[in-house]
Amino acid sequence: MSRLKYIAHYSEQIQTQAAQMISDGRMGEYLDKKYPTQHQVQSDKALYHYVNEIKNQYMRKIGPLSSVSYSSKLKVLKHALGIHTTQSRVQGSKLKSHNSITVASLFKDAPPEFLRMIVVHELAHFKEHDHNKAFYQLCCHMEPEYHQLELDMRLWLHWQEQ
Repeated sequence: MSRLKYIAHYSEQIQTQAAQMISDGRMGEYLDKKYPTQHQVQSDKALYHYVNEIKNQYMRKIGPLSSVSYSSKLKVLKHALGIHTTQSRVQGSKLKSHNSITVASLFKDAPPEFLRMIVVHELAHFKEHDHNKAFYQLCCHMEPEYHQLELDMRLWLHWQEQ
């Protein structure tokens, strides 16, 4: 099962089912049926507004987003589907924060559900730095189907490599 690197930490049963779907050529059909559309968030400006809407709905207390962009430099092989950065610095008597999110440009061609899952994941890191129980609870608060979307997005990554 080692060739299924994106789902290597999932149960053997899930890995076996995924491997069978791939070998039978059914993975694309499954994903196309479940996620038939591609999102329309194609520019960095549109992505900034999209992320900011979600942030303002669920996480108003974190500082404003300084930048949000797609990047072709993020490589899925390094397990970076998106990244977040937070910088704080003192300017006079004020503490300024710089929050940014970068999403792998591969997600420009993804279903809208996968883009939302990546954005929710990166936003959750502004409150919870580690992938712990509180982190995943926050992800599920912002996107109730978070765990299923994460699995399907990982299956989509395998399908994209074929």
